Amino acid sequence: MKALVLNHLVNLADNPHPLQLTILPDPVPQPNEILVKVAACGVCHTELDEIEGRTPPQLPIVLGHQVVGRVETIGEYVTRFQPGERVGIAWIHSACGQCAACLAGNENLCRDFRATGRDAPGGYAEYLTVPENFAYRIPDVFSDIEAAPLLCAGAIGYRSLLLTGLHEGQNLGLTGFGASAHLVLKMVRQRYPQTRVFVFARSEAERAFARELGAAWAGDTADESPELLDAIIDTTPVWTPMVEALKNLTPGGRLVINAIRKENADKAVLTQLDYTKHLWLEKEIKSVANVTRRDVSEFLALAAEIPIKPEVQTYALADANQALIDLKARQLRGAKVLVVG
Repeated sequence: MKALVLNHLVNLADNPHPLQLTILPDPVPQPNEILVKVAACGVCHTELDEIEGRTPPQLPIVLGHQVVGRVETIGEYVTRFQPGERVGIAWIHSACGQCAACLAGNENLCRDFRATGRDAPGGYAEYLTVPENFAYRIPDVFSDIEAAPLLCAGAIGYRSLLLTGLHEGQNLGLTGFGASAHLVLKMVRQRYPQTRVFVFARSEAERAFARELGAAWAGDTADESPELLDAIIDTTPVWTPMVEALKNLTPGGRLVINAIRKENADKAVLTQLDYTKHLWLEKEIKSVANVTRRDVSEFLALAAEIPIKPEVQTYALADANQALIDLKARQLRGAKVLVVG
């Protein structure tokens, strides 16, 4: 099969072609696994974190964790799927199922959590395998390309929104406006019609896109919002927007950080964190760690019901390096998806 393989950790600024087009043996499903022929795979900022070593993968590795395709063959003991069925595969590849976190439904916190495209081969390839219990049926309302971003950008946005504790009519802020944030805005407008969404983004193109999708206000990352916000979701890879967001929270408000890692480029901004200005009056900061299968399943059902369809830019599989460079350069309008099959 054709696959884009990461052999070494690199800085994308120094090496804009980190992935090598390679011919690999077709994977064979083990007991309780399915073999999936990939149709589309979303491109996520987490891939940048993997390539540049902030969440290092097991090298060499095939990246990609927003995968849509069809079951090609099934391994022994598989009962949930049959060849030909369309499925999705998300960031959560597997978990132990036996620890306290798993038994409590918090498999995202399992010490043996394994991630698709980091700890197990992912979807920047023509085929991959996954345990059958970690695959999801894709609602018919979505095309393959539309469904791919829902499996991470959508699911992690859904989890982030749950963690805000937002109630109808409260103000929500979104700092950064890429794949995940634009889906959160779509979700909020349907689930909480009385809630006003305030968007902070560094480019006018992103701010205009947010207004187009129904944001009540959109400003620069450093701006003060015209109203205090009950919750803010930070989807950026850097520290400055997080610090700036805190000043816009109402007393008792919560900042939810939807990022697997933060880059160190502007880490010095943390020295500007002022307790009285940024944290006083019971403001909270909460991180989002991975996703559970329940997050993915619930979000897919919700997205189909509304329906929520992402804005998408497509690339050929062979152009995955260019998609990553564009993502690094924040050339964003919605989500980026590789068309594989």
